[in-house]
Amino acid sequence: MTPARQPTLARAIGRAAAIVVLLSVGVLSVDYTRARIAAPKDAVVIAALQQQAQSDRSFAQVLAAEQDRVTRTRQARKTRGDAIAVVLIAVAALFIASAKWPLAIGRRRPLPLPVKAIRLEVVETPSLPSAAAAPTVAPGVDLSFVDAFVEAQGRSKEAAIPILQAIQAHYRYLPDEALRRVCELTDVTPAQIAGTSSFYARFRRSPVGDHVVRVCHGTACHVSGARQITEELRRQLGIPEGSDTDRERRFTIDEVACLGCCSLAPVLMVDEHTAGRLTPATATAALDVVRQAEPV
Repeated sequence: MTPARQPTLARAIGRAAAIVVLLSVGVLSVDYTRARIAAPKDAVVIAALQQQAQSDRSFAQVLAAEQDRVTRTRQARKTRGDAIAVVLIAVAALFIASAKWPLAIGRRRPLPLPVKAIRLEVVETPSLPSAAAAPTVAPGVDLSFVDAFVEAQGRSKEAAIPILQAIQAHYRYLPDEALRRVCELTDVTPAQIAGTSSFYARFRRSPVGDHVVRVCHGTACHVSGARQITEELRRQLGIPEGSDTDRERRFTIDEVACLGCCSLAPVLMVDEHTAGRLTPATATAALDVVRQAEPV
C-alpha cells in the first residue's frame, strides 16, 4: 500500500469504528428499555403465581418455569452486554490505532528517549517493602494478632491458608492491612494471597455486618419466592449494587444453598434465629429479633 493511500484507509477505519459504536449503543439502549418495561410485568406475574401456588401446589411448576424464563432472559441480556463490551474495547483500540496511523507516516525510526528522563524516573520510583523491613502499623486495624499468629505458625508459603483462616476468624474478613503485614513477615507473595482468597468462597475481602442474614435459595425456597425476599431485604436495608452489606455495616445478606428447613419455605436465618413462611412484605420483620436485642 502506498503512503498516499494510508491516510484514506485510516479515515475509513475510523468511520467504521464509529458506526460499530453507534450500533452497540443502540442495542444496549433497546435491551435496557425492554428490561425496564418487562421487569414490573414479570414481578406482577410471579407474585400472582406465588399466591396461587400457596393454595394449589399444581401452580408450583408453572411458577418455577416462569422464574426460570425470567432468569434466562436476564442471563441472555447480560451475555449480550458482555459481548458488546468486548467489541467496544476492540473497536476503541482500532480507532486509536487508526487515529495515530497518519502521524506515524514518514517516521522511519522512533526518537531516542532522553537519558536524563530515564534516570529521573528510576530515582523517583519508590521501592517495595522487603520482608525484613520494620512492619508499619496501619491505623484502625490492630495487627498484633497477625504478628503473634505468624510467629507461632511459621513464615513459609505453605502456611498461607492457615494464616488466612486465622485472620478471617479473628477479623471476620481479610483486611488489606493484615494481608500486607503477612507479605512483610512471611514468604507468602501478594499473588498467592490474591489467588487463595478469591478461590475459596469462605474468605471475605470486605467487612461483614454485625448481623448475618442467611436467605435460603434451595429448590423449595426458590419456588416460594426467595429471590423476591432477598431483593426486598436489600431494598429495605439500602444495600448498594455489587455489595452485600449495608452502609452502616449492621446487616450482611448471604444467599445460601439450603438451611435444612424446607417445610418452612421460604426461610431465612438472622444470626441464630430462624424465620419461615415469609413473604417479601414480612421479610424485614424477621430482623426485628436482633434489632430489639441491640442496646438503645
